[in-house]
Amino acid sequence: MDRGRGVYSPLFETKKGRGRLIYRLFSISLFTAISFIWLYRFNHIITTNYTQQEEDGGKLVWFGMLAAELWFGFYWFLTQAFRWNLVFRQPFKDRLSQRYEHMLPEVDIFVCTADPEIEPPMMVINTVLSVMAFDYPSEKLSVYLSDDGGSEITFYALLEAATFAKHWLPFCKRFKVEPRSPAAYFNGIKDTNIANELVAIKKLYNEMEKRIEDATKLKRVPQEARLKHKGFSQWDSYSSKRDHDTILQILLHKKDHDNSKDVHGFMLPTLVYLAREKRPQYHHNYKAGAMNSLLRVSSIISNGKVILNVDCDMYSNNSESIRDSLCYFMDEEKGHEIAFVQSPQAFENVTKNDLYASALLAIAEVEFHGADGCGGPLYIGTGCFHKRESLCGMKFSDEYRHNWKSEDNLSTEETLHELEEKSKGLASCSYEENTQWGKEMGLKYGCPVEDVITGLSIQSNGWKSVYYNPARKAFLGVAPTSLLQVLIQHKRWSEGDFQILFSKYSPAWYAFGKINLSLQMGYCAYCLWAPNCLATLFYSIIPSLYLLKGIPLFPKILSLQSRLRFQKKKLSSATRKKLWSLEHPHPCSLY
Repeated sequence: MDRGRGVYSPLFETKKGRGRLIYRLFSISLFTAISFIWLYRFNHIITTNYTQQEEDGGKLVWFGMLAAELWFGFYWFLTQAFRWNLVFRQPFKDRLSQRYEHMLPEVDIFVCTADPEIEPPMMVINTVLSVMAFDYPSEKLSVYLSDDGGSEITFYALLEAATFAKHWLPFCKRFKVEPRSPAAYFNGIKDTNIANELVAIKKLYNEMEKRIEDATKLKRVPQEARLKHKGFSQWDSYSSKRDHDTILQILLHKKDHDNSKDVHGFMLPTLVYLAREKRPQYHHNYKAGAMNSLLRVSSIISNGKVILNVDCDMYSNNSESIRDSLCYFMDEEKGHEIAFVQSPQAFENVTKNDLYASALLAIAEVEFHGADGCGGPLYIGTGCFHKRESLCGMKFSDEYRHNWKSEDNLSTEETLHELEEKSKGLASCSYEENTQWGKEMGLKYGCPVEDVITGLSIQSNGWKSVYYNPARKAFLGVAPTSLLQVLIQHKRWSEGDFQILFSKYSPAWYAFGKINLSLQMGYCAYCLWAPNCLATLFYSIIPSLYLLKGIPLFPKILSLQSRLRFQKKKLSSATRKKLWSLEHPHPCSLY
C-alpha cells in the first residue's frame, strides 16, 4: 500500500493470456466439426447398406466407432476447461522487501527420500544444500530431511553436508551463485573471476563427495565418523527399514550456537534428520505419512508459517523462489485467499528432441496456467509452498487474515536433547490412531497420488492456489529418459488418477459445488486419462483391420457428379425414369 498517496500497490499482478479470442473461435469451429462427425455417424447407422457377410459385425463396429467418437468429443470438452482462460502471474519482490523485510515469516522446508539405492545420498544432499542456500534470512529457514529408508548412510551424508554448508552458504551469498546445488553449479560453471575461491570450495566438495561415495559403496559408515557423532547410536536398535524406532537428530539449531555458525560467524539454517518409526503391523502411508510426520515434528522445533516441500531429486534452481511465493501469500488484498503456490515440475536432463515428452510442456506451459484461471492449479507433490494452516485442515473464511509476525514458541530452558525426545513421539506409528491425520488434517491417505487429493481437499475448503512459472525455473529435477521408465511413471500416474475417480475424493462428487465447475472438469479430465486409452486403441486398430477387408468406416470423398449418381441409386424405379426423361428430353418436345 502506498500510504502517501493512498493507492494500493499489489505484490503481484495477473495477466490474461494472449490470443484467447482466437483460441476460443478455433475451439468453437473444432466443436462444430466434431458435431458433424457425430451427425454423420448417427445418420449412417441407419442408411449404411451391408452385405449379408458383413451384417453380423459391421453394425457392431459402426456402433463402436460412434462410441469412441462420442468419448473423444466428451474428453476433448473436459480438456478445454484448462485451455479456455489462461492467466500468468508476476510477483514484485521489491515491494515485498520494502513492506515486510523486517517481518518475513519463518519457512520450513521438507525434503523426502526413501531408498539410498534408488536415490543416491549425494543427490539428496545436493538438494538439501540448494534449499539451505536460499536468498532468505538463514535464521528463518529450517530444513528437514525425511528418510523413509532409515539409512545411516543418508544420515552420514547429511552430517557431511552440514559441515560443508559452513563454507558453501557464504560462498553462494558472496558471489550470488545460481543454481545453488553444488553439483549443478560446478557442472555448468562459466565464471572465471572467482578462480581462487572456486578452486577452494570445489576441493572441499570433492573431498566430501569421495567420503560419501566410499561409504555408499562399502555400505557402512567409517568408524571414525561413528565414534565422533552420538547420532549413530540411534541405529543400535535398528532391525530393518520397515521395523525401527523413530530416529531424529537436530544437526544445526540456534540453541547450539558454536556448531551452527558458518565460517564467518553467521547462523546457519536449522537442519533436522528424521526417520519416522515403522512397524510391520502399521501401514506407513508412503510419502503422505512421511509428510504428516514432518508437519507435526516441525511444529515443535520451528513451526514455520510457510512450508515448502520438494522431492530429493528436485534441487533449487532459483534462490529467490521463497520471496516470489511470499508475494502471493502476503498480498494485502488477495493473499489471504491463497493456500499454496505451485511451481512447475521442470527437468535438467530432457533431451533436445524429447522423444517421450518427459518435459510435460502441455501441462506446464498451458494447462496449469488455465487451471490458475479456474481457481488454482493442482498440487503435484513437489516444488510447492503451503500455508501451514491450510495444509493442516483449516477451512477458509472471508474474515480470515493471517498474522505474519513471527512467534518464538520455543522454551529457552529446553535443551536440544529434550526437544529431540519431545519430537520423537510425534513421529511414532501409533500417534495418528483415532485422530484426523490423513483424513481432515495434513496430506490425505488412501490413494497413490496423495498430493492431488490433498490439493483438491484444500480447494474444496474454500482456498485458492496460484501457479507461478518464471523464466528461470524454481526447481529442476531428473526426468525418465528411457521408454521403460516413462511407461512405469505414466502407469503409476494414470492408475492413481483413475483411483481418485472412484474414491471418496472424486472430483465428480466430492468437489461438486465447492470449486469452480471448470476446475472440476479439469480434475475429471486427469482422472479419465487412463480409460481414454480404450477408445484410442479401438480407433487405432479396428479401422485398419476393416480397411484391409475393404469395408469403409469413414465418409468417402465424392465429386458432385458422383454424389448425384449415388443419390439416384437410392431413388425408386419410377422416379429414376422421370428424372431420366427430364435430363434427356424427346426431340419433339423442344418445339
